[in-house]
Amino acid sequence: MLQKFEINGVHTTIDDKLRKYVTKKIGRLDRYLPRHHRDSVHVIVELKESKAKDKNKYTCEVIMHLPHENIAVSESTMNMYAAVDIVETKLKLQIKKYKDSHASGKLTRHLTARLRRKATPELTEV
Repeated sequence: MLQKFEINGVHTTIDDKLRKYVTKKIGRLDRYLPRHHRDSVHVIVELKESKAKDKNKYTCEVIMHLPHENIAVSESTMNMYAAVDIVETKLKLQIKKYKDSHASGKLTRHLTARLRRKATPELTEV
């Protein structure tokens, strides 16, 4: 579970049911982060409600502060819970991209070394 986690409501009140749902969905994204970055992640969730003439529009905006980068994702729908679900899937993809670009490189070093060993022909004495 994420340690630094804020939920703010803009032009709306956040009830316990919605707070619990957002915490469950967004708060569990730490499993996709690299282990050594999990302690320094700060997440801000803003839930907004805008009332147009004919329809209500709900927006969920998440800003995730990571050690080398910030990830910002927002989505607007007719239902707040649907907006949270869509933001969760978008964040998963963005975190996976972040993890690939900021990986330690240990895996790629091992794979390239293994490929080099296979590519060099073995010298045999005649």
